[in-house]
Amino acid sequence: MNGVNRFIKIVIWILFVGFILFLLSSGPGRKPVWSPAEQFLIEITAPIQQGILKLVDAIEDFWLNYFYLVSVRQDNLRLMAAVDALKMENSRYRELLSTHKRLEKLLQFKQTTHWPVLAARVIGLDPTGWFKSVIINKGEKAGIEMDMPVVNASGVVGRVVSLSPNYAKVLLVIDQNSGVDCLVQRSRDRGILKGLSTEICKLCYVVKSSDVAVGDKIVTSGLGGVFPKGIPVGEVRHVREMSGNLFKDIDVRPEVDFSRLEEVLVILKEAEPLPRQKEGS
Repeated sequence: MNGVNRFIKIVIWILFVGFILFLLSSGPGRKPVWSPAEQFLIEITAPIQQGILKLVDAIEDFWLNYFYLVSVRQDNLRLMAAVDALKMENSRYRELLSTHKRLEKLLQFKQTTHWPVLAARVIGLDPTGWFKSVIINKGEKAGIEMDMPVVNASGVVGRVVSLSPNYAKVLLVIDQNSGVDCLVQRSRDRGILKGLSTEICKLCYVVKSSDVAVGDKIVTSGLGGVFPKGIPVGEVRHVREMSGNLFKDIDVRPEVDFSRLEEVLVILKEAEPLPRQKEGS
């Protein structure tokens, strides 16, 4: 009830002020100056009128700015969505470009070898975790057999050690159970490359009298019946001679970056049979 009475009083005051202003503005041509009574009314009502105008302007500004900000927010959301879409598209194009470059290198390697090769994609790691090996998406149905060598454009990757109709497991040369018969390309000294880590392998059984230096390139020797001759394996990083040992201690950095291994080539060559012993020997 009190609220209704207060509202009625406010409406009466507004009507009264409006009526006074109407009287003051209805005959401006008849009186050149305001009378004392008119001046008194102006002094009272003018601030009220000014306050009402300011309130109306403030409400108008708020209303217009509110819709403006809503529009700006919607524009920002649309722009952010467009930027995200462009980022995804750019990332997809960069990935396609990277894949194209890798496949181009594989194609160049394929053109330099006389062995038939089969391209395959690395789809996972050995699920047991016992060996440094990868799973590729080609198997027996594609013509892959046990012990077939696997390479990429940089060099030796490993050899096939397990098969299924559609997949194969490749034991990497960086595994400790792997052994690749190799040559020092410059001096032609021989050794066996053993895996140690993703960054370092050991070139074992290289006699102290051999000529091996830091920076020498290591390639496959072609012996052992698995890897063709001359495929890059790695580069000599350290050479040490340990007292009391018959062989040099040689560290080799693999040519292949195994942390970024995605596409490989399987060389479709049959493993060379071991020489048969003569009867009676």
